[in-house]
Amino acid sequence: MLGRMMRQPLTIASLIAHAARYHGGTEIVSAETMGGFERTSWGAVARNARRIGSALRGRGIEPGDRVGTLAWNNRRHLELYFGVPGAGMVCHTVNPRLSPDQMAYIINHAADRMLFIDRSFVPAIAALRGQLACLRGIVLLDGRDDEAAEAIPGLLFHDELLEEGDPDAPWPEVDENAPSSLCYTSGTTGNPKGVLYSHRSTLLHALSANNVDGLAIGAADSVMPVVPMFHVNAWGIPYASAMVGARLVLPGPRLDGESLARLIVDENVTMAAGVPTIWMGLLNALEATGLQPTSLRRTIVGGSALPPSMRAAFRERYGVELVHAWGMTETSPLGTLNAPLAKHLALPFEEQDRIGNGQGRPLFGAELRIVDAEGHVLANDGTTEGELQIRGHWVVDSYFGAEKSSLTWDGWFDTGDIATIDADGYMIIRDRSKDIIKSGGEWISTVDLENIAVAHPKVANAAAIAARHPKWDERPVICCQRRPQSDLTEDELLAWYDGKVPRWQRPDRVVFVDSLPLGPTGKVVKAVLREAHGGILWDDAMAALEAEQVAAG
Repeated sequence: MLGRMMRQPLTIASLIAHAARYHGGTEIVSAETMGGFERTSWGAVARNARRIGSALRGRGIEPGDRVGTLAWNNRRHLELYFGVPGAGMVCHTVNPRLSPDQMAYIINHAADRMLFIDRSFVPAIAALRGQLACLRGIVLLDGRDDEAAEAIPGLLFHDELLEEGDPDAPWPEVDENAPSSLCYTSGTTGNPKGVLYSHRSTLLHALSANNVDGLAIGAADSVMPVVPMFHVNAWGIPYASAMVGARLVLPGPRLDGESLARLIVDENVTMAAGVPTIWMGLLNALEATGLQPTSLRRTIVGGSALPPSMRAAFRERYGVELVHAWGMTETSPLGTLNAPLAKHLALPFEEQDRIGNGQGRPLFGAELRIVDAEGHVLANDGTTEGELQIRGHWVVDSYFGAEKSSLTWDGWFDTGDIATIDADGYMIIRDRSKDIIKSGGEWISTVDLENIAVAHPKVANAAAIAARHPKWDERPVICCQRRPQSDLTEDELLAWYDGKVPRWQRPDRVVFVDSLPLGPTGKVVKAVLREAHGGILWDDAMAALEAEQVAAG
């Protein structure tokens, strides 16, 4: 016997229909790619989503076909977020920070039938056009532009394509298990891999992620997703915002600290989300300009570890709470978010703060465990470190186009992170398995070393890497970006570690760099740093040996 309840499919079309029906007048602010701002509403976005969906169907794009986007966070991109999957197609967001070869690879691997691009990406796609045989058409996310049309013969225009569509077109019936969107990993090791989300997984992710201990977005919020819409569906924020009818502030391509600071102040942003490098830039801009983000209550921070010193600075200087979260492309992305339990509120502030510096506990629908190298499940005691694995309703089973499952024999996804989990499920990422430093048979966390370095007042940013060592196999080296006009020395920064870590974990060297290499998702690419500086200790040892030999005659 089945339950006697209505059954309606969990589809993305239902989200935008709800936003239009009950929050149609709620404003959406969009920073345009070529400058200026546009103000629209959920109702207008919903009508245009129907129009773009019906226009694509009219041009022969069929259910299940992939439609690519190469665009910033703006109104037209938002329309595609709902119009493409709402019409039964798959919205494939292409990361413009990938190399040209990688962009061409994923467009072809996805077999995109149409590609929508912002004006700033016209030169890149014009150069790649000959490699993209899968495309039936390229659409500029704007009105007619003769210069762009000359660069890409046959170019279509979003605003004209809208005129081909019907704003009242009914959404087709779509199975909730049908694919809705496609995102690729950042491809730091090998070619990027595609993760194909379903309508059901996306809706369940939005429902669970937006509870009071999660993103906690409400209809009264003004939400600014700084995390790009080409990165894991902007962490699901456009979908969660439509679900509750929140006001959206889309920042476009200008993601420098001062631009974001002024947008937060001018548009009374209450909640934002992005990676730590974004908030580091914002903090510096607030200090430089004197702007006060009085409306901003919290930001969700993920993508890489959040330095505790930055979290403290935002809280103490501006009253903004930085909330740590963790996830990845393969987890849609949210897996954990840091919210306190009732028992934590009675703890001293220092202990509450320590708990808040971790990545938090799983949302409903996700489950975590840690295992050793042989796959044995380890204790959740808060101290035992192991390889982090996850399973849940919105976790990948197999990569797009792959024949084999990506899961362990018993159905878990191996994240590649090293973590601890305590008895309450609070998880702390200790390192990436490929980044952790293995010194004399013991592990040293690069995350811990980086957090200490960034807390130094003369340090703008820092990354810890494993350098080859003739005796200990690997030893830590800090690649440090000084603050402007800083006179920080190597000895000064090394002394900063005294008393903060055991003596044997203290870095051996500091290398000062002008900037740290960032990957497509804003994370530091440590492989580049290891290639450049991973031999420094070996070279030091060989030079010392040579000097000894010379001295010995």
